[in-house]
Amino acid sequence: MAASFCTLAGIICLLYYLIIILYAGITADFAWFWIFAGGSMEMVSCLIRYGIKHPGCYPLWLRGTVGVLLAAGLLIFSFLCTKVIKGMRSPGSSGLDYVVVLGAQVKGEVPSKALHKRLVKALQYLRENEDTILILSGGQGPGEEITEAECMRRWLAAQGVKPEKMILEEDSVSTRENLEFSERMTDCADRRTGILSNNFHVYRAVRLARKLGYQYAQGIAADSDPIMQVHYVVREVFALVKEKLKGNI
Repeated sequence: MAASFCTLAGIICLLYYLIIILYAGITADFAWFWIFAGGSMEMVSCLIRYGIKHPGCYPLWLRGTVGVLLAAGLLIFSFLCTKVIKGMRSPGSSGLDYVVVLGAQVKGEVPSKALHKRLVKALQYLRENEDTILILSGGQGPGEEITEAECMRRWLAAQGVKPEKMILEEDSVSTRENLEFSERMTDCADRRTGILSNNFHVYRAVRLARKLGYQYAQGIAADSDPIMQVHYVVREVFALVKEKLKGNI
């Protein structure tokens, strides 16, 4: 039973990898994980089948150690997944003083799918909370002809958002810098501030904000690509572990 489960899980992982590269391209970030996971599942399946055919080939201490490590890893993974998924439903309170809209990739001068979804959510929030100020945060990266902040400003301006409702932060190149530089410009850490990003990213972004001294930070979740959603959640779990080990959250 366990061997069959691992075989099936491995096949699903490998099929999902194919879906990712066909949909998002061979360079999709973290896509290699699904090859690694699929291969690992198939290897475990083979080891289990070998153990069934050759009873006693694996010493009891080895089976016990592997079992404990797998159980601990699964528990930690499940806990972090729960946190990420909970953050995906963050609506943000009404009447916030500021909303930091985190930048994402710009293709030339056009917002990527991820950034477009953030902008749609930011526009919706602003229309429902007219006194809120948007902090558009994002510098210029490879392949981007303008800063992410400027791209956001242009898109929102085209939707009728007035200039005085937007503050541009154009130097950051990471989520941490988004939050640090936005705070330097506005002192938003001491105000009621929303952190707006695609849903899978909200929990980590809010944790970073609170670590940086944001007293009243709360998440505002924009949509993300449904086909890539599982991939994004799994990638985010590993990003959380990395940030924790670096002491950022």
